Amino acid sequence: MTPRRRTITVARQVQGYGTVTEVRAPKYGSERTVDAAPGLVEMLAAHVTAHCAGEDPGRWLFGDGRPVPPGTVGVMWRRARQKAGCDGMHLHHLRHFYASGLIAAGCDVVTVQRALGHQTASVTLNTYSHLWPSAEDKTRNAAAAMLAETLGDADSVRTAGQV
Repeated sequence: MTPRRRTITVARQVQGYGTVTEVRAPKYGSERTVDAAPGLVEMLAAHVTAHCAGEDPGRWLFGDGRPVPPGTVGVMWRRARQKAGCDGMHLHHLRHFYASGLIAAGCDVVTVQRALGHQTASVTLNTYSHLWPSAEDKTRNAAAAMLAETLGDADSVRTAGQV
């Protein structure tokens, strides 16, 4: 088994215009390589093994070897969200979910910018700045951690030897 890179390269996208489907580079020059969770890499590898025969690195992961038209993806998404009970969710919401998860995990603005393919960090901040903790939040959290550590140690000293 060859080692997996644990990345996903975003180098093309499918655009649909009525009955015309076109494959092109992502908009705004946002080609990128995104670090992927090991579990996702394993899921995709299993999918490739089961459904994407061949060695062509340019082959499509889904569909019948051709790009899936956006209208078809839309139908599939609506069916999936209905089954999941998420009727109000749009496919683009998954992108926001991913961004907010990166931020909640402590990723900095440049990391999120690169993962999303934003041209500049200011684009990322204009959309997601409200999700990063403020300086006040960081100060409160640091003070709370120090207090908990101090009281925990003080409490253990106070109660030492007691049964």
